Amino acid sequence: MDRVLSDYRTPLHVLPLLALSTLFASSVWFAANAVMPSLAKALGDGQTPADITTAVQLGFIVGTFTFAALAIADRFAPSRVFMISSALAALSNYSVVWVSDQYSGVLIARFLVGFFLAGIYPVGMKIAVSWYPKGLGMALGFLVGALVLGTAFPHLVRALGQDWPWQTVIQTTSASAVIGGLIIWTLLGDGPNRPVAGELHPRALIDAFRQRNFRASACGYFGHMWELYTFWAFVPLWLVAYQEWHQIDPLPVSLWSFLIIAAGSIGCAGGGLLTPRIGPPPVAGIQLSVSGICCLLSPLIFLLPVEAFLLALVIWGVAVAGDSPQFSALNAVNAPPQLAGSALTMVNCIGFSISIVSLQAMEALVGVLPDQWLFLILVPGPLMGMLYFKPLLQDQTS
Repeated sequence: MDRVLSDYRTPLHVLPLLALSTLFASSVWFAANAVMPSLAKALGDGQTPADITTAVQLGFIVGTFTFAALAIADRFAPSRVFMISSALAALSNYSVVWVSDQYSGVLIARFLVGFFLAGIYPVGMKIAVSWYPKGLGMALGFLVGALVLGTAFPHLVRALGQDWPWQTVIQTTSASAVIGGLIIWTLLGDGPNRPVAGELHPRALIDAFRQRNFRASACGYFGHMWELYTFWAFVPLWLVAYQEWHQIDPLPVSLWSFLIIAAGSIGCAGGGLLTPRIGPPPVAGIQLSVSGICCLLSPLIFLLPVEAFLLALVIWGVAVAGDSPQFSALNAVNAPPQLAGSALTMVNCIGFSISIVSLQAMEALVGVLPDQWLFLILVPGPLMGMLYFKPLLQDQTS
């Protein structure tokens, strides 16, 4: 078996197809955020991007536990699970059009989108492992980079069609998700080294946390998750606040939201290319530090001239997502082998739970704090993440 793995060469078409399918399938994640002003009008006053995004995150948490507890991707072909989940996520996303005048209906629809995304993102990573038994850091760099592009994609659709009905963005992203699932199922399939996870063990995280390196990488990931989705959800709001505070001509908010979020794909792919040379810990540590510095300097960034302001946000966008694949790879490497499946599932669920707390905390501060101070609430994430991640960095340099 070892000889087979050492002789195996992944075909060149695998990574582009895996990235393309992930990009399309994940486009439903932030579809509602891209049309939030129009959706808020349909729902009435008082509806917030934090609530809509929280519904997706909560659905993803429940879906991840469900998929893991039932061993869905072990009992069935992961490529088939990916395709069916993409189709159901697309249907759930499209249903927002049907219930756009009912707040509870929209929240349920977005919850279901998150639930079925649990059959796309984690299962896509499982498919990547089956094709790349070695060099996982680079493969995950491109995979998560594609996920970031997919997250940003609805903002691009909105930017290209400012005069289109908001429902077009929902319809386009739903169609994209179906296409993503078909790419995996018809053109790629499962790799020859399909891993099989064990049963879900509730105490796995406690036992895994006794391992110093796993504790360091998991806590670094938790700090990253405190910042990531809240930054993405509130970038459009910050752009609008900036132009109003500076009394400048309106910015193309949808276009710049796309560019800032999509910039994270550069950090993911670039980090993946760097890992064979310097290792995952420095790549993750540098990017988490840069995004933390951006958080800390955010009140000053808000005061910059428009060109410098937008450039700073793009740099922040590169760093805020660029460490994600490296933390995922480090968690996978450092988890005790006999507990890896359960420990990684629970780490993901805790990470997304942390993002919900961050989203709601930010929403509570909107209108209470001046807009330029809002992103300071994100500082504890990178700061605590780096403090706990430090042992892995020290090991790398020693």
